[in-house]
Amino acid sequence: MTTFVNLLELEALAKPRLPIAVFDYFAGGAHDEITLGANRHAYDAIALRPRVLVDVSHRDLSTTLLGATLAFPVLVAPMALQRMAHTDGELATARAVTSLKTLLTVSTLSSVTAEDIRAACALAPWFQIYVHQDRALTEAMLARVSACGYGALVLTVDTPVLGRRERDVRNTFQPPPGVAFANMMAGKGAATTGSSDKDSALAMYFAARHDASVTWKDLAWLRRVCPLPLVLKGVMRGDDAKRAADHGVDAVIVSNHGGRQLDTAVPTIRALPEVAEAAGSRMPVLVDGGVRRGTDVLKALALGARAVLVGRPVLWGLALDGEAGVARVLTTLRDELDIAMALCGCASVADIERDLVVT
Repeated sequence: MTTFVNLLELEALAKPRLPIAVFDYFAGGAHDEITLGANRHAYDAIALRPRVLVDVSHRDLSTTLLGATLAFPVLVAPMALQRMAHTDGELATARAVTSLKTLLTVSTLSSVTAEDIRAACALAPWFQIYVHQDRALTEAMLARVSACGYGALVLTVDTPVLGRRERDVRNTFQPPPGVAFANMMAGKGAATTGSSDKDSALAMYFAARHDASVTWKDLAWLRRVCPLPLVLKGVMRGDDAKRAADHGVDAVIVSNHGGRQLDTAVPTIRALPEVAEAAGSRMPVLVDGGVRRGTDVLKALALGARAVLVGRPVLWGLALDGEAGVARVLTTLRDELDIAMALCGCASVADIERDLVVT
């Protein structure tokens, strides 16, 4: 097993294990990658104000989310094509998540079918969806995930078009042979259809199939065709959080797509307080982007998140050691959160309050 002490070491360790085009696809962001870096650095600007002389001899990291009980408030974010990192791909990630009693969010563009991933999970995973121009294709996908027992539907709302990811353009990124969008019923040609033979496969896929006309009114259609709780991923403003609650959305994820969409967008941890305040008690708020330390998780919870999602470190762990690597990534975050809670005088996640942080 590859040795690492913390999640900040993982990217450099994983890079030699991956073809450069695959590494750049996983690691890269939009344009100048300013938001990509800012997501991480914004956590460093938040200071902690620990409480003392609190009994923290027993600590409870568990939380509840849309009816599910998680052992600790860290989910795995939806990430495409994980078999590019390891031959077991999403199955290895699912097994690791199950072993640690937390929750997986599955990408529409996964390299293993939704059904096979669901079978590998104990807690019902969430399924991330993009709306296709062919609504019948989307409805068929939703019927599949409903039938096999997913726990929620996660609609990505920050991607009316795909951000310009210049590393992928330079590499004319294509999935390696044998890796494909397993959930796409017309999958063989999907990744190679587009307006430019010099763009990335994903950019061409989106240009050919993705529906950029989706608006708030389409949430009613999603509700009709899919009975699962609805989560919006990509909410960055308080007014949009209020609209989501008004439309009966069950949860929102503060996300800028890991810096892969609109460059120079506000870092997610800075957007979180406004969204959490607007959501109030009407729905839980989650956040992703830049989480690398247990103290980051604590800061996010103090600023109003119910839980965080982690992305790229999971891919690096997967590339290094498959299921064991993913499990070690999640265990490291869990254990660091446990230490941070003890040192901040928090015996449970309910004790993590706004007065613990200085922004």
